[in-house]
Amino acid sequence: MALRFPAARSCRIAILLTAITAVMPLPVLAQDPGTTPSKQQKKLPEAPAKLPKTGADRTRGLDFLFGALKAAPDEASAKHVEARIWALWMQTPSDTTALLMMRAKAAMDAQQMDVALKLLDAVVKLRPDYVEGWNRRATLYYLQNDYAHSLQDIEQVLVREPRHFGALAGLGMIMQDLGDEKRALDAFRKALALNPHLEKVPELVKTLTEKVEGRDI
Repeated sequence: MALRFPAARSCRIAILLTAITAVMPLPVLAQDPGTTPSKQQKKLPEAPAKLPKTGADRTRGLDFLFGALKAAPDEASAKHVEARIWALWMQTPSDTTALLMMRAKAAMDAQQMDVALKLLDAVVKLRPDYVEGWNRRATLYYLQNDYAHSLQDIEQVLVREPRHFGALAGLGMIMQDLGDEKRALDAFRKALALNPHLEKVPELVKTLTEKVEGRDI
């Protein structure tokens, strides 16, 4: 069943889009995907290729896993818990949705972005309550430099799962690309508070903190 959201959601989307156009003219948001090689260097957090089984995690749930993630004693332990979180996020009771997601990933890996977009459009239409459909499409839009649509999908992710550190990291990267370093720093800090073991995000937080707030005296 589709989730229902308050009318205030449209206001939040409008605020996000206003922030974009205030920083950068709209035509720049629709650049050709080949114009930004830095996208490969700024890879978004994503689910690992092989996900663990989620049988035990269904009972203990995400609250337990997020607690375990923060308490992880080392990188290997953290990555194991993170993979279990991704596994729960990726889980869907719909075989059709699972198949569409699998084909969309294959299309993205093959750089068939138009095909992937059609498949992900079908996912969010079929299962608007499925967080990873929105998140995967937000990633696709980000890779195409379509920041307006990516931000809309990120908002859909965070409405449904405010702890989605992947979406928060993506929000930070978009804001950084748009030159809004303060909002980028805020998003990266939120992502890192949820998952202290995100790759490259601590370095981004350190760099942006120095630029936005200045060095400690």
